[in-house]
Amino acid sequence: MKRIVIGILPQDKLRQRVIAIARGQYRPKPGEPKIWFPSMKSVAETLSDKNLQLIRVIAEHNPGSIAELSRRTGRAPGNLSRTLHRLARYGFIVLERRPGNILKPIARAIEYDIRAMAA
Repeated sequence: MKRIVIGILPQDKLRQRVIAIARGQYRPKPGEPKIWFPSMKSVAETLSDKNLQLIRVIAEHNPGSIAELSRRTGRAPGNLSRTLHRLARYGFIVLERRPGNILKPIARAIEYDIRAMAA
């Protein structure tokens, strides 16, 4: 499992960066963050201790469904589902669709490099 690089950049600077990339004025270098947050607070909310533990459980136990993960962690399925969708939206996990409308959570990484960019 590889390490995910996370960048922190104010929203206006992030918007400028995305526009420059779209216009071909800037090309991201290898090793630059692929996941971006507008503040350290938003990183802390997403990668809380509870969510980091959840990602570790996913990586170590490879649950076959959200229901199985719910039983293993003791978290309510609805709450767990919202958390997993948020983690998937940022790219920390993948929710793989299985037959029978089952979502299997898969951890992409359990180690992270956080880089705060100067505003």
